[in-house]
Amino acid sequence: MFSVTEARAAMLGCVDALAGEDVEVEHSLGRVLSTPLIAARDQPPFIASAMDGYALAQPKEGAPYFIVGEAAAGRAFARALVPGEAIRISTGAPAPEGAVSILIQEEATIEDGRLIHAQPIPGRHLRPRAGDFAAGAALLERGRVLDPIAIALAASSGSATLSVTKRPGVVVFAGGDEVVAPGAMARGDQVYESGSFAICGLANRWGAHAMRGASLADSEDAIASAVRNALPQADLIVLIGGASVGPHDHNRNALARLGARVVVDKVAVQPGKPTWFASTPQGCVLGLPGNPASAIVCAHLFARPLIEALLGRDPLACVRPFSATLATPLGKNGARESYLRAHVGEDGRLTPFDNQDSSLLTVFARANALAIRRPFAEHAAAGDPAPYLPLA
Repeated sequence: MFSVTEARAAMLGCVDALAGEDVEVEHSLGRVLSTPLIAARDQPPFIASAMDGYALAQPKEGAPYFIVGEAAAGRAFARALVPGEAIRISTGAPAPEGAVSILIQEEATIEDGRLIHAQPIPGRHLRPRAGDFAAGAALLERGRVLDPIAIALAASSGSATLSVTKRPGVVVFAGGDEVVAPGAMARGDQVYESGSFAICGLANRWGAHAMRGASLADSEDAIASAVRNALPQADLIVLIGGASVGPHDHNRNALARLGARVVVDKVAVQPGKPTWFASTPQGCVLGLPGNPASAIVCAHLFARPLIEALLGRDPLACVRPFSATLATPLGKNGARESYLRAHVGEDGRLTPFDNQDSSLLTVFARANALAIRRPFAEHAAAGDPAPYLPLA
């Protein structure tokens, strides 16, 4: 049986970052840069006025400043200033050569087209050329998720398109004769399928293009056919349920018919021991337990790092634990690494929930963290430090 760390490493050894593609900057929200963004020119590309007022040249001893023109944003003054000259200037307008200071409008006294009592303070209210960034500067690193501020920075550099990693295609299958789709008529011995909705939603939030496949019957033929048809369009297939060793768990046998090589057969994790992973000639398959809580926990532990790797990002950054203070005591842990649904308050105190049954989604709905218990961890008292993974 693999430890969580060993299983994750074995899975990551089977995937590589996807190729890049160009997208328009306005459509790049949430995408991941596949190459660094390098500035093509200075920003701003000129010395600019930071205020509305007057651009002053060096003073001419004993004389007022003569106002000889105007500069507005997008309309530069045509020549350099000589001592004793000033121009009206707007915020963001280029300061002409020879300007040494900006006199703000509220401090200006004008008589007969002249500024009187004006005293330049060198550099005042002037924004330097390349004050934001210079040509050749690395503005955004490879692997950066493009949020609104990053997009604005890219646009300010003049980039109309950005090179981003292709979104990993993820197809999620759930099935079993005991589940039916929401809205269908369920018999008394059936439940509504929910795991695929959670895993698809998480995968999309993590940057993949995920879709739900048709619900699969407890049949090797049905499972093998569905996976065979999905592999050409998927970078990762996720099978929920059928992951154990019971007489109706057919996923692994179905994958064997497709030439799959089982890389991870089970993991020493609670919940989620039946988690498995296989590599086929056409792509990879991650098998998750059927219980919703188990599937969601293991998606965080294994599916997310796989998606991050496909996106060309650090796959381990998302599973590096945070630290909090236990609000309640915890007993000794067993041989498997345990992940307890929990809540971290604004005070930094971590409260694992009492009921950790792996079939309960109501508990997960209240959780914002997974408290981590290492194998054979000793009793932990309230107030002890405790590692956790955030769910948000």
